[in-house]
Amino acid sequence: WSGTRRVESVCVLVRRRREMGRVQSGGSRGAVALLVVCVVAVAVSVSDAKTGPKVTEKVYFDITIGGEPAGRIVMGLFGGSVPKTVENFRKLCTHEEGFGFRDSIFHRVIKGFMMQGGDFTNFDGTGGKSIWGAKFDDENFKLKHVTKGMLSMANAGKNTNGSQFFITFKPTAWLDGRHVVFGVVLEGYDIVEKVEQNPTGPRDRPTLEVKIVDSGVLELDEPFNVELDD
Repeated sequence: WSGTRRVESVCVLVRRRREMGRVQSGGSRGAVALLVVCVVAVAVSVSDAKTGPKVTEKVYFDITIGGEPAGRIVMGLFGGSVPKTVENFRKLCTHEEGFGFRDSIFHRVIKGFMMQGGDFTNFDGTGGKSIWGAKFDDENFKLKHVTKGMLSMANAGKNTNGSQFFITFKPTAWLDGRHVVFGVVLEGYDIVEKVEQNPTGPRDRPTLEVKIVDSGVLELDEPFNVELDD
């Protein structure tokens, strides 16, 4: 049920019970009882509406395409669901470990599927590393690739996460249980679309270089839930 339908149903039920004599209250006390029930139902419905994953960190990429500024992509990270994966990505955005995404490229773009980056050592999909070493294990597969703009770890098989990641252009359910989802694009999806429309050559490499010229963390007043459309 939607929040509105749930509230209406609860309130109508209370009214009917009052009319049938099942709610033993008279005058204003009956009206107050009805109001309290409806208010509680509203609170429950609002709470239920915010059941998506919780954004605990916000990070950004400033992008150029063919050397020209394209704009900023802002991503929300789900640190409550996959804290280790999020810590890795956040620190690669800030370069606080001495290395990371700045000046790396999106080396692989497949229209109608995804854009892949994070190889800041070889720039071709064969390199990169995590903040804990070359690879780390899959944390969990709680979150799914349910919509466009999902942020997920690229890998070479089970437990081979490093620094490479991808952003989806559409729902990709066949990747569920195989790649760890850890975030979503919050702002700048139009930049993602620009990258998707950029022509590609051999091995799906963009003809015009797509570069992350800057990356970092943005201030987040408080964590918030996001509702992901399927």
